[in-house]
Amino acid sequence: MLARSVGHALYLSLGVVLAVAAYGTTVSLAAGTAATSPPAAAPPSPAAFETALLKAANDLFAKANLDNARQKVVLVIDPLIDGITGAQSNATQLMEKRIVDLVRTSYPRFEVGLFSWDAVSKSPVVLIGTFTAINNAGLADGPRDAYRICLALADLQTRRIISKGVARALPEGINVTPTAFYADSPVFARDASTDAYIKSCQGTRPGDAIDQTYSDRILVGSLITDGINAYNAKRYKDALELYKSALRLPGGEQLRVLNGIYLSYDALHRRNEAVEAFARVIDYGLRAEKLAIKFLFQPGSMQFVRDQRVSAPYDGWLEKIAERAVAKRACLEIVGHTSATGLPIINDRLSLLRAEYVEERLEAAAPDLHARLIAAGRGSREMIVGTGRDDASDAVDRRVEFKVLRCLPDNAPGPEAEPRPDVEQKQPQVVAQQVTSALPMSQEDICKRDTARLARLRISQGRDEVILFEHELGCENLRPQVLRLRESVDPQ
Repeated sequence: MLARSVGHALYLSLGVVLAVAAYGTTVSLAAGTAATSPPAAAPPSPAAFETALLKAANDLFAKANLDNARQKVVLVIDPLIDGITGAQSNATQLMEKRIVDLVRTSYPRFEVGLFSWDAVSKSPVVLIGTFTAINNAGLADGPRDAYRICLALADLQTRRIISKGVARALPEGINVTPTAFYADSPVFARDASTDAYIKSCQGTRPGDAIDQTYSDRILVGSLITDGINAYNAKRYKDALELYKSALRLPGGEQLRVLNGIYLSYDALHRRNEAVEAFARVIDYGLRAEKLAIKFLFQPGSMQFVRDQRVSAPYDGWLEKIAERAVAKRACLEIVGHTSATGLPIINDRLSLLRAEYVEERLEAAAPDLHARLIAAGRGSREMIVGTGRDDASDAVDRRVEFKVLRCLPDNAPGPEAEPRPDVEQKQPQVVAQQVTSALPMSQEDICKRDTARLARLRISQGRDEVILFEHELGCENLRPQVLRLRESVDPQ
């Protein structure tokens, strides 16, 4: 029985999982550089959810730059998503409903249609949007005390963004519980396609080109949406066929598709096929070096929840992870994370214990992994969502990341890794510089490049350049500072 409840969840992640976390890195300008930044503009005042949504939507449609030759404009909505996790939620679905009601009553030139293969193939205007928890003052470490609404109209005929609407909403009364597909999913499914969707909304202004990856994969996206809708309606056979159809298309091998195939097989009680589908998800993650698998733990404990309706698949998941890691000869760093609930010192210890527990389970399933795993804990220092709800909406904050590391040859002597207080030094095959707190040299070069670029942008304060930099950033340690700069130059 697949886990369908919410609680204290943590994720296994191979690689960097949408890291929007506070690393505490600071950047200094070179000596002799005069840089006096103008005072940051005051952030917009958030409004009640309904008021903020209507403001953004009315701005969007009233300012739409439409071809006057078109009397009727077909409008479809590519489902709105959380701007951090990429998940659909009760809140994003409510936003869609309110927008459709508004269009039908106030903007008769638009004719709302279904987001389907047939509709998308005719190149309509597509509405996309994100709903993102933020700190209203732009503090990367501050509480997420507001939501940023971003709406955009993308004209598939001209391949341009023709209008945008933005606003900020107060968090009170907002239900960001994920929809059934995302709540049931063992995989945190944000990938290149989801990133392209978010970039097309958040990283553009009217007149800009639609992101190429989003444009190329929108037809596949319509099939995936049909599959998600079928799964949410418990039409699992239909969902399975839709996911399989998407997988056969160019750009169809996405985590949402692979995850949907697994979920559908599991819901249909086709156990052997579900196991093989799960293995394909793991292989995808090992290739891409990023994957997140959800586990629910007992509160304040390193043990999985006792409810067998939830935790029954966990043994099989761990065995398959171990099996595929051995088959790919992968070396992995396992890093535990928690939400901010509780004392930091306890969270640090708990995150490490959970990572070590997962490490022990994998080694028990595959002894060959003994020399290929390390465990560490980060507590709540690298939260992604950061809302502090401690429910399904911020489950990714209570995750364990699996980072794929380069291994030494089997016959090479083990390196002397630099000691780390949160890592047990017993794994001789993992390359030393990748298990210490320092980044690999190639990543260091990336961070040097991005640090210099950030320093220049702090002087120029160019809005478009900052937005572009945010999406091209390769050094995640700088992400909090880039977000603060983005808030100061683009406070909408």
